[in-house]
Amino acid sequence: MSEFLRHFQKQQTVVAPREKTTKTECPYCSVQCTMNLHEEKSIMVSRYSVSPNKEDPVTDGRLCVKGLNAHTHAVDDRRLKYPMVRLDGTLSPISWNDALQRIKERIEALQVQYGKDAIGVYGGGSLTNEECYLLGKFARIALQTKYIDYNGRFCMSAAAGASNLTFGVDRGLTNPLSEVPLAKCIILAGTNLAECQPTIMQHFRKAKQEGAKIIVIDPRETATCSIADLHLKVRPGYDAALVNGMLKVIIEEGYVDRDFIERRTSGYAELEGHVKKVSLAEVAALAGVSPQSIIEAARMYGQAETGMVFTARGVEQHASGVANVRNFLNLVLVTGKIGRPGCGYGAVTGQANGQGGREHGQKADQSPGYRLIENPEHRAYIAKVWGVPEEELPRKGVSAYEMMEAIDRGEIKGLIILGSNPVVSNPNSQMVEKALKKLKFLVVIDLFESETARLAHMVLPGSAYLEDEGTITQLEGRVMVRRAIKSPPGKARLDWKILCDIAEVLGKGEYFRYRNAEEIFNESRLASKGGKADYYGMTYEKLERQSTACSGLVRRKSTRVRRGCLTSGSATRTAWPGLPRSIIRIRKRWQASDTPTC
Repeated sequence: MSEFLRHFQKQQTVVAPREKTTKTECPYCSVQCTMNLHEEKSIMVSRYSVSPNKEDPVTDGRLCVKGLNAHTHAVDDRRLKYPMVRLDGTLSPISWNDALQRIKERIEALQVQYGKDAIGVYGGGSLTNEECYLLGKFARIALQTKYIDYNGRFCMSAAAGASNLTFGVDRGLTNPLSEVPLAKCIILAGTNLAECQPTIMQHFRKAKQEGAKIIVIDPRETATCSIADLHLKVRPGYDAALVNGMLKVIIEEGYVDRDFIERRTSGYAELEGHVKKVSLAEVAALAGVSPQSIIEAARMYGQAETGMVFTARGVEQHASGVANVRNFLNLVLVTGKIGRPGCGYGAVTGQANGQGGREHGQKADQSPGYRLIENPEHRAYIAKVWGVPEEELPRKGVSAYEMMEAIDRGEIKGLIILGSNPVVSNPNSQMVEKALKKLKFLVVIDLFESETARLAHMVLPGSAYLEDEGTITQLEGRVMVRRAIKSPPGKARLDWKILCDIAEVLGKGEYFRYRNAEEIFNESRLASKGGKADYYGMTYEKLERQSTACSGLVRRKSTRVRRGCLTSGSATRTAWPGLPRSIIRIRKRWQASDTPTC
């Protein structure tokens, strides 16, 4: 062989592409499909592709177009790589030291002039559990502000509020998705699973094959309607009125489970009295559907031996979102379709960590573990975990929308945003944009120069899902450890590290000395101990060990909800007088000593 050929063979060996495969999860919706990321490295470039995890117990190895392309934003060369400050109207790169010093000076100046609550914090439902926990602690310890909330307030929090008021506990689904095929009637209200969570559609198609009747309640013709036996094109805003009509038929035609109601519920007499006053013709006119279709839907669900109800954004994203969901829960309780296989309720969470995002303390009224910030006992416990006097903890703030209104009124002077783009995603976006422009100091932590970042005084380059290590709680309540498989580009930093760095320059670094995400998780476990959302029995080691046996996922231990509180609601979209405030108890609470099982 000639010297030239030998040299050519050697070069081919050196520069031949090398493939690396790593397991990860899709960062988009709450299904959190597990998948394999393939990286093919050559001397010039890296190429990426994705394949589904065929052993995923939730999706059976399915992956939608979002998952197949989820990596593209993380490896995009347009990612922010340096801190940016606005000088003469233009964002210009600066060093991290300069950025942190500017943040320190601006925050301290605003808080000296206007008080601690002059600064607000705004989070998102796609952050890891560790980041959600840390963001809440950051607001209350590093900034000592009451103003913190997140974008899940506009959607998933409505279902969470309804579940808490009805069941006394907030779990996205009362049953695993594997039980969907056991239901003989399924109501899908305000949810378009076929396009938004397509990888779980298999469960509903299987139910259909097993003879289940499927009712879709949606003003639009969606892809999900293709599996519907009945599509009720409800007029937007009149979901609760429609349900009132169904309840009237169910009660008057005797599809009520009176034994269950007597033993397991409260408030039925009030509901029955209200429904008797409802005119089916009036309800049908308000809802924009025929009386006969309401009767048909009520009989389908009422006569079914088993049944499940699922709601999502179409029902929740209303001023009366909590009341809307509570009326759908009335359907579940009146017919006794809960607490047994193939029966229950599910809030189809939208964002990746919508469930975990509302459990760890980034909501205005909550501290970690789903505790309440105004509850003296809860405050004392969290103060002890954090090592601060209880009286130094801020009180309850306001909801995300009310925060924007407070900014517009000039009550909040500065804002730190992590994991959200409110100019695009918030309701009344024109008001939001106008309000954010009034801020004296806006800091945005993001991957790209988003619409909100273009208004910021400072933009900090954060981390993508391939770089973020931490846990995610998906829609079923399964807790997953997501390991980092890449480093942030350029000078970008991990989101949790940025919060710790800001806390350090503000003189609160002693409360934020973490070496990794696992240390944050361990502290959050202790903070959640004994709360409604108790993660204390979990560890990274346990989650990862059991994930092998469970094909990648571990489900939070829970008990089917068996008791509830019924409420009455009017047939209009806004009037809900006299909603009961009673909170009921489930038969068995998950104890801190319980071990998560597959």
